Amino acid sequence: MDIQRFDDFPGRVSGRLLAVPAVLIVAITAAGLAEPDNVHLGPLLVIAPALTASFAGPRRTAVVGAVAIAAQALVMGLNGGIGTADHVWQFTALVALSVVVVFFCYLREGHSRQLTRVRMVAGTAQRVLLRPPPERVGPLVVAWRYLTADADAEIGGDLFAVARTGRSSRVVIGDVRGKGLAAIGEASVVLGAFREGARRCATLPDLVRTMEESVIGDLEDVADTEQDPGEHFVTALVLDLPDLPDLPDLPGAARPSAMINCGHPPPLLLREGTVTVLHPAVPRPPLGLGGLHTPVFHSDSFAFTDGDTLLLYTDGVTEARSPQGVFYPLAERAAAFPAAAGPDALLRHLIRDVTAHTGGRLADDVAVLAIRRLPAPGTATAGGR
Repeated sequence: MDIQRFDDFPGRVSGRLLAVPAVLIVAITAAGLAEPDNVHLGPLLVIAPALTASFAGPRRTAVVGAVAIAAQALVMGLNGGIGTADHVWQFTALVALSVVVVFFCYLREGHSRQLTRVRMVAGTAQRVLLRPPPERVGPLVVAWRYLTADADAEIGGDLFAVARTGRSSRVVIGDVRGKGLAAIGEASVVLGAFREGARRCATLPDLVRTMEESVIGDLEDVADTEQDPGEHFVTALVLDLPDLPDLPDLPGAARPSAMINCGHPPPLLLREGTVTVLHPAVPRPPLGLGGLHTPVFHSDSFAFTDGDTLLLYTDGVTEARSPQGVFYPLAERAAAFPAAAGPDALLRHLIRDVTAHTGGRLADDVAVLAIRRLPAPGTATAGGR
C-alpha cells in the first residue's frame, strides 16, 4: 500500500485547493480594511498557512504564510497602525505562528517520506517472501488477495504459495499464530520448507512431513519469543492438484486431487452455483505441534474437475466481525459470488463483501486464494460443441 499525499496529486487539483487559503486571505484583508480601527482581524490570517499545511508541503505553506504576512502589513499600513504596539505584536505573532506551521509541516513531510520508504521495503519483502503465483499455473487460473490488519505493514503472518511439479500443482495456504511484522520470520520457515519439499517429495504426506520437521526444528529460532513467549505454530492447508488426463472423449474424467489439513479452515469447492465445504476426514493439529503425538499424515481425496473453483482462505475472513459482533458467513455468501466470471472477479467481490460486513475494519490479516481449473484442450464446454 503506497502513501499518497496531497502533494502527489495532479497540479490542477493542488491549484484548486490553494484557492481556498487565497480566498481566505483576500476576505480577511478586505474585512480588516473595512472594519473600524478598534477591530483587529489581522490575526485571523494565520488560518491560511495552517489550512495549507493540511494538504500541501512546506514550500507552498511558506508561500501562503508570506502572502498572509504581506496582507497583514498592508492592513497595518492603510489603517495607519504601523507604529502602534498593538499592531506590532499582532504582526510579530503572525510571523511566529507562520514559521511554526511551516516547521511542523516540514517535520510531517519528512515523516511521510520515511513511512513511504518503509512501506516500499515492506512491499519488496512481501514480493520476495511470498513470491505471489502467476495468473496461470498449468491448467489452473490463480488469483490472490492479501490484506493486513496492521495499517503500517504490507505483510503479516498469513502465507500462500503455488509450486508446479511435472503434471501436478501443489498449493499451500497457512496462518502463523500472531500477526503483523513479528510473524514474518515464522511464515518464511513454512514457505521455504514448502518450496523445497514440493519438488522433492513424491507424495503429499511426505511433503507435509517435511514441512512439519522444518517447522519443529526452525520455528523457535525465528519466533519472537521475548514479546510472545507462548507456543508457536502454523495452521496450514496443503493440496496436490494433478492435471486431468488429456482424454477428449472423457472430459469429466479426473484423477482425484488430495489435501492435508493441519488445523486450517477448510477450503470451499464452487461448482455450478453450489458450494461444498471440504472438511478433512481426520483433522491434524497445526504444524509445529506434531511432537505432541505420533505424526501420521493421511490425505483426503476430492474431485476437482473442469470449471471448478477452489476458494482457500485464512481465518481472518471467517472471523471477521460486523460492528454488531456477527462473524462473516463465508460459506453462505459464496454461493452468490460470480465464480463463473473468473477467480479475480470472485476475489474482488469477496473483499468488497468482507469490507462492507466489517465496516472497513479488519481485526486480523486476510489471505484468500482462488483457483479455477480450465477445461483441457479439445474438451467440450458450455459454450462449445
